[in-house]
Formats: sequence, structure tokens, C-alpha cells
Amino acid sequence: MSRAEQKANTRQRILEGSGRAFRKGGYAGTGVDALAKEAGVTSGAFYVHFDSKGDAFRESLKQGMDDLRRGILYFQSEHRRAWWPEFVRFYLGTKRTCDLSEGCTLQTLPTEVARSDQESRIVFEVGLREVAQVVVDGPASPRAPRNLEAACSALASLVGAVTLARAVGSPAFADQIANAAELALLGPAR
Repeated sequence: MSRAEQKANTRQRILEGSGRAFRKGGYAGTGVDALAKEAGVTSGAFYVHFDSKGDAFRESLKQGMDDLRRGILYFQSEHRRAWWPEFVRFYLGTKRTCDLSEGCTLQTLPTEVARSDQESRIVFEVGLREVAQVVVDGPASPRAPRNLEAACSALASLVGAVTLARAVGSPAFADQIANAAELALLGPAR
């Protein structure tokens, strides 16, 4: 492996580790040492690749939103006409119950973005618009949003349901929240 490839791999490892750390601990609760530790590098190595914690945060936001966009594209290509119901059930199931560090950027980081700088807000907004557009542009699927406003509403419903379900102590109540959101987004089961 060339030196350039090693450097690119290390940067990607730091970026992935930073994303996990920010999703789990938030921006204010995560320092550079924690970001470096999550990636298995020194703080000095972190600064070789990123100028600041804020720089890593913005890059993590971009990557997280890109991951969501690619995930939706995967559901669209894999499930074709059934992509929207499959995606909704996945998001309300797997993305609701996975470890927070492996959760969705759209669910875990918006409050952090709201407290951050304008540059981070712009990165997030661009990513959100791209995700919503991929939803709209997807193949025809039962109850799938067909315009940007409906896509944003549906994404907000998914994020809100996952956030509330993660926050309650009762697994039964968490399931009720997820089931109610599924019903609202997909209608009654046929």
C-alpha cells in the first residue's frame, strides 16, 4: 500500500470513528482525544487530517447524510416497488434499536447542528435536501412521498418516532410509538 493510500485510509478511519463518537456523545460531549481514540489513532494523527473538531464534525455530517442517501438508493434498487414500506420498517426497527453510535445521522445529530455554526448548518441542509430528493425521485412505491415537502414530512416523522422511542424506558411503549409512525406513514396493513 502506498503512503498516499495509507493516509487516505487513516483519514477515512478517523472520519468513521468521529461519526460514531459524535452520534453517541454529541458535539459538546466529544473532544478530539475521544475522536482519535474511537479511530485508533493519536490526537496528533487526528490533526494531520483535520484542522479542528468542527472540521471533523462537518465532514462526519456530510458522510452520515451521504450514507443515508446511499441507503435509500439501495432500498430503491433492491426492493423496487416495495422500497418505501421496506425502508420505513427498517428505519423504525433496525435504526431504532441499534447502538446509538451506529444510528442514523439524521436522527442523532440535528440538535447538535442546531447549536453549531452556520457552516455545519449548510452542510446538514445540503445533505437533507439531497436525501429528500432521492426519496422523491425513487420508483413508484405505495405511500411514498412524491414531492419535497412530503418527503421532509415523512423523514421528520421517522426521525421523531425513532427519537421518542429511544428516549422512553418501556420497550412496549417504544414499540407503540414505532407502530403508530408506521401506520401514519404506510396506512393499515393489508
